[in-house]
Amino acid sequence: MRTRPTCEKRNCCYSYPDFCRKRIQGCTLRTAETYFHTINSSGAMYLKLVQTKILQITLSGLALKTHLESTKSFCSSTKGQTVVSERRGAVVTIALNRPEARNAVDQETALHLLQEMEAFEHEPSLNVAVLHGIGGHFCAGYDLKELANTTAPLRLEKDVTKGPAPMGPSRLQLSKPLIAAISGFAVAGGLELALLADLRVVEESAIMGVFCRRFGVPLIDGGTVRLPRLIGLSRAMDMILTGRPIGAHEALAYGLANRVVPDGEGLQAALQIAEQIILFPQECMRVDRLSAIYSCYEASSFTQAMQYEIDHGEPIILSEGVAGATKFTTGTGQEEKFP
Repeated sequence: MRTRPTCEKRNCCYSYPDFCRKRIQGCTLRTAETYFHTINSSGAMYLKLVQTKILQITLSGLALKTHLESTKSFCSSTKGQTVVSERRGAVVTIALNRPEARNAVDQETALHLLQEMEAFEHEPSLNVAVLHGIGGHFCAGYDLKELANTTAPLRLEKDVTKGPAPMGPSRLQLSKPLIAAISGFAVAGGLELALLADLRVVEESAIMGVFCRRFGVPLIDGGTVRLPRLIGLSRAMDMILTGRPIGAHEALAYGLANRVVPDGEGLQAALQIAEQIILFPQECMRVDRLSAIYSCYEASSFTQAMQYEIDHGEPIILSEGVAGATKFTTGTGQEEKFP
């Protein structure tokens, strides 16, 4: 198993010097800029790293200055914000930004996270969201320190058609794809946030699990609902009853992870998938996605699920299918490259 890069400067963006040294040294300008952008956006870099000889590659002085300024801007702009979002065309990244607490979610963070998810849902020009954590961890669950220091009774919205949920957005039924880029811990409520996503890209040293089992904190953000649907009741019971840690490759075998990537590359891999998804006709993709979710969670019978599929799919034939078929007859989309 790879050793997770550790931070050397906790009061700024978190650093991955070994990761950067191996991947940036000697690369081309275009490739280097891609790594810079990825590292800056995920908060996995600080100024000292940029200034070292590790990064004295084909970047011009102007380009290096630009990236230094970009890193300074990121550090200052995210300070004090527990949830950070960044738009990239039709894709938005949403990041938990409490690295000092392994991105554990408190009440304030839960509300901000819900607001960001709702903003994504209601913005028509955004097609895919990527959820990740800054500082080497996805999310360590609900902030138990806040729970332990609570003197008044904890007030939770018990009507699940309303929000926020304890972790924020976990009661949402999004109409557009959400991808989770998972590094470090995705445990307890953090696991439940990961289950909200359609796809989970998991770094090799990441750990998933129902760690709240050992503290007597129940799964109340969809864990007992989504986990059995995703991986089957038997495997879900193994995780729920034992609370044991699940590594990336076991998660992949379970179907809990969709991709396993090297440490430090989770966000970039998730963004690549998002960029692929937005190339497709969106109305058709969303209808198929919702039909699959309906058949899994809401349909009471095979017939009902099939009826939903045809009722919602048939209008798409005219709105997008005919145009797509016309492109096919001209040779578009028939090449081996996909999409």
